[in-house]
Amino acid sequence: MKPTRRKVQSNIRWLVIVLIFGTVIVTLRYGWLQLVQGAELSERMKYQVGQDYSVQSPRGAIIDRNGRELAVSTMTKSLFVDPYHVTDPYQLAQDLAPLVGKTEQEILDDIAVGGGFSWVKRRMEQSEYEAIRALIREKEYETCLGFRDEAKRYYPNDVLAANVIGFVGTDDKGLDGIEQAFDKYIKGEVTESFLYTDRQERPILDSIFEKHSYQGDRCKTIQLTIDSAIQFIVEQELDRAMAENNPLAIECIVMNPKTGEVLAMAGRPSYNPNRFWDYDQEVWKNRAVSFIYEPGSTFKSIIAGAALQEGLVTPNQVFVDPGYVMVSGKRIQNWNGASFGTVTFTDVVKNSLNTGFALVGLRLGAEKMTEYAKLFGFGEPTGIELPGEEAGILFDPYEMVESDIATMAIGQSIAVTPIQLVTAMCAIANDGILLKPHIIKMIKNANGTMYSETQVEPVRRALESASDKTLVSLLEQVVATGGGGKAKVKGYRIAGKTGTAQKIREDGAGYMEGRYIASFCGFAPVENPQLALLVMIDDPYGVFYGGQIAAPVAGRIFSQAFRYLRIEPSEAPSFDDDYETPDDVGEGDAAGSQPLTEPQSDQESAPEVPKGQVVVPDFYGKSIRECARLANDVGLKFESEGSGWAVQQSIDANTIVEPGSRVKVYFNP
Repeated sequence: MKPTRRKVQSNIRWLVIVLIFGTVIVTLRYGWLQLVQGAELSERMKYQVGQDYSVQSPRGAIIDRNGRELAVSTMTKSLFVDPYHVTDPYQLAQDLAPLVGKTEQEILDDIAVGGGFSWVKRRMEQSEYEAIRALIREKEYETCLGFRDEAKRYYPNDVLAANVIGFVGTDDKGLDGIEQAFDKYIKGEVTESFLYTDRQERPILDSIFEKHSYQGDRCKTIQLTIDSAIQFIVEQELDRAMAENNPLAIECIVMNPKTGEVLAMAGRPSYNPNRFWDYDQEVWKNRAVSFIYEPGSTFKSIIAGAALQEGLVTPNQVFVDPGYVMVSGKRIQNWNGASFGTVTFTDVVKNSLNTGFALVGLRLGAEKMTEYAKLFGFGEPTGIELPGEEAGILFDPYEMVESDIATMAIGQSIAVTPIQLVTAMCAIANDGILLKPHIIKMIKNANGTMYSETQVEPVRRALESASDKTLVSLLEQVVATGGGGKAKVKGYRIAGKTGTAQKIREDGAGYMEGRYIASFCGFAPVENPQLALLVMIDDPYGVFYGGQIAAPVAGRIFSQAFRYLRIEPSEAPSFDDDYETPDDVGEGDAAGSQPLTEPQSDQESAPEVPKGQVVVPDFYGKSIRECARLANDVGLKFESEGSGWAVQQSIDANTIVEPGSRVKVYFNP
């Protein structure tokens, strides 16, 4: 028995040794696979049983003040190709090209990128996705074609407020407007995750629940102060003005003067952000904040307020208007070159007399004028929540000569942006208090809770209340009985100022001949201002006076906005609603750059005009184009001889003649 027992014990020992040896081998192998090759094998396994997915949340919405959608995002499919698994690139290109709107060569170029991934078409329409999915099933392209989820931006109102909203590029990056300025708040978030999938890349196991569970934390909603209805009214009127005046561009801003909220901001030409790539990049710009120009007579509102505040003038103070003044060798004349005789300061404002404002400007001086310009917000950005805002241009008051002072008083020698000008007019409407303009009403978190809300933000007092009230009464008469008459709306009290400024050359050396910017800036109702607006028409064809082409646009916008906002008519209008304003009154700001020569005649006052007759304008110092327009406006036949500037005319200025009379004007360079 002993030998048998020894044999069993020996076998057991050998078995234990084998087991121990096997355990050591397994342990060493396990350790090798886990510690040495673990990472490599894990990555290899992932590519066999699943794949990495980029999960994107949609971009936050942009809505108007009433919750109407201006920009929204939806999840769409983007097509990619795996070049490594393409067996017949030419056949694939032939099958795919007509479905994605690309050429076969473009598809071949995508495949030629190589590797395991190349985009073919991103953010496809649903119809494209369905057609390609059917192709994949029919031709068994599952191994080389696939889809990824991406957010696509839509602008449901197309052109409406395009220059304010901006647009989004292919990588969900805001490239202009609100989309750019608030990109960090509304941009969709992307997270990388690994999903277990079957052979056809369908999620399995817990991945079924992971793929669509991510909602995003950063995708906030931006609510603008814009009112879509008022925005539509404005854009409709701008389209009409473009057709009637054929200008280079038009801008309009509508604000609430008591809050600084922008209710509408529009320009023409514009673009459709759904297809922004079809338009020239210049059209993308928001000229309301980025375009600087000489404001012309609209700036006289600020000068009048400064003079009233400093006690240099009163509404009934008497001025003697000679028709032109010479300042440092520079001739500054009224819109028609004629004298208005003895007038009050109210008449100076109402009829926008350059001579009167030049004298007032000289009384104020460079330092005071610049001080008040800064008080009203000129010379620095307003801080509105839009990209690309310009600061405008103010001269150093210590470097200004008398001619600079006089021309600044009539709205030249200063450059402003439209948003600065309408913000300054809002200060006049708001009892002299300047408010910071806003276009953001609030920002909401992705879950609907409040993130931030914009409050009314006073900047400073620009005018004392008493001076401001006097200024408002003067500006009301501009619309009621002066050059802004075409902005009137029956039953409502409207205050404002027209302007017609010559355009500066691009190189800054003087002005362009026969090129103007016509504008109107005002507010209403005077007794309780709720709307302030600016209409600026850049380089119109034909008639170019602000009172003739910008004021009517403003009047139509006021009228429709009053009805929409249910603003009741004024109970006690200060002036006769049926008063008819001469078309050419109050448009004198284009004359500051005329040749420095003496006038042929010097009239002390405008003559009385018998019914059925007309007054011959003073053509002296004007271009051929301007003279032709003046003659046409009063019903005279015009002849010219020579070129350059008018130096003589066959019938003296202010002569009363029959309509249709022929006047010949002589020109010299």
